[in-house]
Amino acid sequence: MRMIASLAAGLVFGIGLIVSGMTDPSKVLGFLDIAGLWDPSLALVMGGAIAVAVPAFLLARGRGKSLLGDPMRLPTASRVDRRLVVGGLAFGLGWGLAGFCPGPALASLAAGGAKPAIFTAAMAAGMMMFELFERAASVRASRIA
Repeated sequence: MRMIASLAAGLVFGIGLIVSGMTDPSKVLGFLDIAGLWDPSLALVMGGAIAVAVPAFLLARGRGKSLLGDPMRLPTASRVDRRLVVGGLAFGLGWGLAGFCPGPALASLAAGGAKPAIFTAAMAAGMMMFELFERAASVRASRIA
């Protein structure tokens, strides 16, 4: 049942990205071009997503288990630190250069083409580099302790 729920949620998310045009890098870049021909449609898509997510998170916050019986694991971090700022800047830089962020890039893979494939490969490489750095930091920390 969990696999079916995950598949359904992913399909709804992907279809929403495709229908809203967020898998088109030129649409995303148009939103980021505030000094030129700014396209506000991404802000409307984000607003719609927030309008759906806020009530769902408020409902989930009061529950101990998900609808499928899994324990709720909502984010607890509230501190803005250097890692968050640097990560946000790197994410924004990649988004601005490519016109993709992770969800739309994965949805765009279904349509084919080199851009989403190259972006997804670079994203996977970045994730692997992060894991390697985290493991190395963990090993260093355990040697010091």
